[in-house]
Amino acid sequence: MNLKPATLAQIDEVITHYPVKRSAALPLLHLVQEDAGYISNEAIEWIAAKLELQPINIYEIVTFYPMFRREPIGRRHIKVCRTLSCALTGGYRTCAQFEKEFGCQRGETSPDGEVTIEFVECLASCGTGPVVMIDDDLHEKVDAAKASQLARQIKSEAKTRVNP
Repeated sequence: MNLKPATLAQIDEVITHYPVKRSAALPLLHLVQEDAGYISNEAIEWIAAKLELQPINIYEIVTFYPMFRREPIGRRHIKVCRTLSCALTGGYRTCAQFEKEFGCQRGETSPDGEVTIEFVECLASCGTGPVVMIDDDLHEKVDAAKASQLARQIKSEAKTRVNP
């Protein structure tokens, strides 16, 4: 598995915090996903070996928790809140606008590999819905027009990155 040396060191350090190695499974999965972008079969086997478990023990965790991704995502990650406050203020329309802008459905990556769109549970800004998180940046009151504006910005940044 091709993890950064800093991630490998962090993994070794995290394991020491648990008197029973298997208890480090969740933190290790988070560290691997943060570094690699998703949890591959190779990662599942590697973590299992590191914690002296069977791969099925790690696979069960990965498939139980929805925050773990089994496939790579786009370079940009758009998360649209779908809980009640955001749904009532237009979150589904916002998500549909992003889908239209990037030519993919939620849970998918755009054909150019630039963007992955997902519905997520509460982003903790219920009074300012619909709420969208793009990578680590929170955007509030994102209606369809603002979604289009954000999409144009993402597309513009992608073009600048490709054609400097």
